[in-house]
Amino acid sequence: MEYTRLGSTGLTVSRIALGCMSYADGSRGNHPWALDEETSGAFFRQAVELGVTFWDTANVYSAGTSEEFVGRALRRYSRREDIVLATKVHGRMHDGPGGSGLSRKAILEQVDASLSRLGTDYVDLYQIHRFDPEVPVEETMEALHDVVRAGKARYIGASSMWAWQLATMQHAADLGGWTRFVSMQDQYSLLMREEEQEMFPLLAHQGLGSLPWSPLARGRLARPWGEQTERSGTDDFGKRLYRDSDAEIVGAVERVARERGVAMSTVALAWVLRNPVVDAPIVGATKEHHLPDAVAALDLDLTDDEVGALEAAYTPRRPSGF
Repeated sequence: MEYTRLGSTGLTVSRIALGCMSYADGSRGNHPWALDEETSGAFFRQAVELGVTFWDTANVYSAGTSEEFVGRALRRYSRREDIVLATKVHGRMHDGPGGSGLSRKAILEQVDASLSRLGTDYVDLYQIHRFDPEVPVEETMEALHDVVRAGKARYIGASSMWAWQLATMQHAADLGGWTRFVSMQDQYSLLMREEEQEMFPLLAHQGLGSLPWSPLARGRLARPWGEQTERSGTDDFGKRLYRDSDAEIVGAVERVARERGVAMSTVALAWVLRNPVVDAPIVGATKEHHLPDAVAALDLDLTDDEVGALEAAYTPRRPSGF
């Protein structure tokens, strides 16, 4: 495993992050493919063995049960001080003024609820899951600052928004003397490269790290285009993210992987890791080979010709997922 600093902070994170959305009670929320707690345990154990010590979840994943699974797994397979723990706030947890969004009431209520489910008194990275246009950015940033000052979070991060929105929130933090974001969790893969236009230059300029979600395009880049999984068959959100013409890009990944003798996911992740703004792509693992294949990407140096082949068929598109 390789490790790096998160953005310009002093926080050390593994260069592969474990995405924990798939470890939860599948009967709750919108993720019926989620693995039960007994099955999930093998992946937390494997992550620790491989040195994947950066774990990411969210309050909204399967109605909070992902956080519950993560908290118990942390105590069962590792130690709190050895794991960099991240969660998120924004999605609807219940009806009422504190059940969703980024108001002061919601943030202060939901951070306590997350900590209770996780069984810890702090998270290392507390992230806003989306931008909230209904709440003044000053209110959100001051509330997040108070979360940090209270010792409930060590750092704060953002996820999935327009570059101007991130810049506006950072500026509000500067004016108020409040804590700034240190990272952006954004959608970035061979099938979604729009962050290269404005977001990545902003992150580089301000010293924020990128934590790409769906670096394998929800599994599209990890298997031949026509193959279906249980998740892809029921993932209505994922069906809206990609287009039929992306099959050509997936075919290029398949060819490079075959020539190199590695998994398709290894090739796709190696491409993501080449970007200097990227600190740690977030990888969800539901099969035994998923995490080892992801870690193998750290040792795969793609040639210029290979990169050219992987990028050739991409066409600009409207950013999605926020």
